[in-house]
Amino acid sequence: MTSMKTKRYAIAAPTSMGLRITPENRMSVQNSNLFYMQATSAESNVLNVASSLGRECLILTKFVKGSPMADFIRRQLRARNIAFEGAEVDQGGPWGYRHQFNIADSGFGLRAPRVWNDRAGEVGRTLSIDEFDVERIFGQEGVGILHLSGLIAAMSPETTACCLALAKVAKQYGTLISFDLNYRATFWAGRDAELHQAFHEIASQADILIGNEEDFQLCLGFEGPETGGKDLSEKIDSFKGMISQVKERYPHTRMFATTLRQVLSANEHLWGAILLADGQWYVEEPRPIQVLDRIGGGDGFSGGLLYGVLNGWAPDKCLQFGWASGVLAASSLNDYAEPADEKQVWDIYKGNARVQR
Repeated sequence: MTSMKTKRYAIAAPTSMGLRITPENRMSVQNSNLFYMQATSAESNVLNVASSLGRECLILTKFVKGSPMADFIRRQLRARNIAFEGAEVDQGGPWGYRHQFNIADSGFGLRAPRVWNDRAGEVGRTLSIDEFDVERIFGQEGVGILHLSGLIAAMSPETTACCLALAKVAKQYGTLISFDLNYRATFWAGRDAELHQAFHEIASQADILIGNEEDFQLCLGFEGPETGGKDLSEKIDSFKGMISQVKERYPHTRMFATTLRQVLSANEHLWGAILLADGQWYVEEPRPIQVLDRIGGGDGFSGGLLYGVLNGWAPDKCLQFGWASGVLAASSLNDYAEPADEKQVWDIYKGNARVQR
């Protein structure tokens, strides 16, 4: 995979932007009356590594017209160096459209983090490819990588159709496709057959597939052993066995990756990663890391991995940068990694936490 610096957009992704509120000082939600608010989505989190390091990125989304929450989201995206395009729709009254809320705490010690999604009336569920000038975006301006997440792909029949159409357009214009399977049972309820087919179609066009063993089983129908209760060394062996099956079905895909996480407490995890690239395995053995807020660690990993792909780095270097970008995301109350420069990420990888003067 070669450098794609001639493309205007390093990475583009369809997404439904929302808001996350988190209690201050690691308090639990029900015990708090002060909250920190941020604009969020899994897909924009992935873009944030490249955008923080100076690469122009683009999200394709939708906004509620006149909403102060939509204005907040736009301001946050501008501050994060992420460009956006999206139609505006009327709210339709107090019971009409809105931007979703993700209400979550960070946990502490043996008190696990808890997440509550409040998505009724979410405007992003109505996303359609017809709302975007894809010939200009992909054909004239150019996109290095189209990143698709299983969250937006499974959110509604409309977003499923949008992701399928975008994958076909991207392939037509020579854009690489990254697909993070990201299975969520609540999104799949009542739509299993439809989503299995849609995810198979997207995976058939993907150059990079990201997901754990369970994701491949539940999203793409692969058979495998139960994933619970394994230690991380067993998970590595099990993932290798699973991907040998996946590669046979999707021979076009050149990279398969996942993170490895064992939770010791809300504040400390064992964190590793594994990558199959062009037929060769690369493993970052799990290391203990300190965690401020775990949400977004996987997105940080994906963002760091894709940043390496954009720069044409060797697979082992892509994996290392992805591993460290995930650690960076977990060290922040924001649910995305925002590196100051590449050196900061490489220092994390090397374990160099000395003060920088």
